Amino acid sequence: MRRYSKQKQLTALWFLLLSITWGSSFLFIKLALEEISPAYLVLLRLCLGSITLMVILFLTRRRLPRELRLYLHLAVVGVFLCVLPLLLFAWAGQFIPSGLSAIYNATTPLMTLLIGLAIIPNEKLNSSRLIGIFIGGIGILTVLGPWQFFDSANPLQGTGLAQAACLLGTASYGIAFTWMRRFVSGKFQYDSPTLAAVQVGISALLMLLFTPIIILNGIEFSPLVIGAVLILGIFGSGIAYIWNTRIVNSWGAAPASTVTYLSPLIGVILGVLVLNEKVSWNQPVGGIVTVIGILITQEFVKWPSNKFSS
Repeated sequence: MRRYSKQKQLTALWFLLLSITWGSSFLFIKLALEEISPAYLVLLRLCLGSITLMVILFLTRRRLPRELRLYLHLAVVGVFLCVLPLLLFAWAGQFIPSGLSAIYNATTPLMTLLIGLAIIPNEKLNSSRLIGIFIGGIGILTVLGPWQFFDSANPLQGTGLAQAACLLGTASYGIAFTWMRRFVSGKFQYDSPTLAAVQVGISALLMLLFTPIIILNGIEFSPLVIGAVLILGIFGSGIAYIWNTRIVNSWGAAPASTVTYLSPLIGVILGVLVLNEKVSWNQPVGGIVTVIGILITQEFVKWPSNKFSS
């Protein structure tokens, strides 16, 4: 009983640390993009993350897996959890505030649920989930604020594609969480650091394939950008994935993805305090409505549970 309680406490700690790490990452992305391209930023942070994780494996004398099937599954997870969403959020970060990116990141659990319903056989759609999905959709629409695209004075006018990229990024996270739950978690006898090291390592190798294209331009880093990249690489794309894998293994895919509940709050606060970003009323309101919808889908808020066909 004590061991189980300690495990729950550790998982809660990893959850908090992951929320802070990924919530602050939007600020560091914005700072890094002042001097380097989105693709180059992703390349650097994945390489740094991979090196960090491999050093941890070496120091703790862990061995790399031998099963080809595991490498193939982790390659899929790496593409959808690392490469694709990091590129999408970095690209979008050139056009929209960091706080808005963080708010969109909160749609990850909703995307995870929708994708889980589609590809996990035992996932069921009950009334709570159906209503939660509907409310979450209203929240996303509120954050998007379609009216702003007709207002030439609105600073977000013309950023619809960037905001759509953020939603595509969270859908990619949803695919990764669900794939990990169905094909990796509990299927192989390897711990979180080992799985995270392979996943991020494969992602870094994929980005390295495009290095000649990514670094065509000259490279000059200021100390601020160097610090931002190091934090994003070592923590955001390195140690954080160990915490994330442990949470998925302990709680499951959809509950683990609720790490994005706290991340938007951290991201918005840092954006306002450090970058002097402005927050319009629809962004926090839409974010709150989206989280309420997610809470209903996860049955943290109870609703009659009549079953619908999935």
